Amino acid sequence: MKVPKHPTLIRRSLQARQKELQAHGPVLAASLVTVRRTCGNPNCRCARGHKHPGHYLTWKVKGKTHSAYVPLALLPQVKQWTQAHRRLKQLVRHMTQLALALIRTHVSVQRRQRGRS
Repeated sequence: MKVPKHPTLIRRSLQARQKELQAHGPVLAASLVTVRRTCGNPNCRCARGHKHPGHYLTWKVKGKTHSAYVPLALLPQVKQWTQAHRRLKQLVRHMTQLALALIRTHVSVQRRQRGRS
């Protein structure tokens, strides 16, 4: 992300990002993974290499990884929820960069204003 140099532009970008910060639905802080497994039936196609896909969510609690099965009916919704979390996380990173840039430019702006008055 390219951070503007002027404090007014930085503030304007920061305000625009703050408006985008609203979530439009549930947000899920987890990773969606697809695992391919065999069912154990020797006559099934998975025994010949065409394994069955299964979708799982994984997340961490106090350093320990947890997982949950995601039914096919919920898969599109769960994808949207995890994507919403990624979008918000990236937005917070951008806002942090802008806030730090605003802090860095504060001193030079104050010096310029004192010099002009």
